[in-house]
Amino acid sequence: MKKMMIMGIATCLLAISSCSTVPLTGRSRLSLVDDSALQQQAAIGYQQLLSDPTTKVVSTNSANTQMVKRVGAKISAAVTQYMNQNGFGEQIRNYKWEFNLIESKEINAWCMPGGKVAIYTGILPVTKDEAGLATVMGHEIAHAIAQHSAERASQMQLAQVGGAAVGVASSNSKYADYINAAYGIGGQLTILKYGRSQELEADKMGLSFMAMAGYNPNTAIGFWQRMAQASASAQKPPAFLSTHPTDEARIAQIQRDLPAAMKYYKK
Repeated sequence: MKKMMIMGIATCLLAISSCSTVPLTGRSRLSLVDDSALQQQAAIGYQQLLSDPTTKVVSTNSANTQMVKRVGAKISAAVTQYMNQNGFGEQIRNYKWEFNLIESKEINAWCMPGGKVAIYTGILPVTKDEAGLATVMGHEIAHAIAQHSAERASQMQLAQVGGAAVGVASSNSKYADYINAAYGIGGQLTILKYGRSQELEADKMGLSFMAMAGYNPNTAIGFWQRMAQASASAQKPPAFLSTHPTDEARIAQIQRDLPAAMKYYKK
């Protein structure tokens, strides 16, 4: 019993001492896993996905590919400027942004640590236009900026080791395994399952990021309404919504977050 109490105290102390701040929202996040190490492994996994000769996942549609790269460049530039001007520049110092359109019927998208972004062609009928695409990309980039991947890995670490031996992932193989499992490298394309609170935080940050890039955040409502319709007509929820809040809860929260995001919007 005494040993368990000591382990429990150690776990609490470890969690309290291993926190950092999420840009824009100011939330304190658990940071047991080195995000820079995840970035390195993400870059390796991303290139492995794009260059795999057996899958041919990169889209050859020139117009859509250029749209993805155009919107990505605008948002990443705006985010980089915000981070540098607000004391978070070191966090993205090693980011090497990359945007690719993936040929897949899945309604999906993700951004790896380090700025490696994938948009699936299956989501384009739902985004419809650049503003809809900016909603998706702002949201996914927000996951990376908030270091949600590192936070989820930290939560898993804390649950597994109980804080007894500060069992933070330290080897490249562990980071590689995490990245490969989270983003489906070497297997079926998938997406990391974030918690609902992280999804709502990504929504909030994403609205501001798209606004900084010159996209009206009010258009995000239309995208999420279309996503709700796509979800309702599908046999199973799109992967993009696997752990997301309910449609009603998400749209209601976005409406509450819009005034703050609009402060960054300049036509």
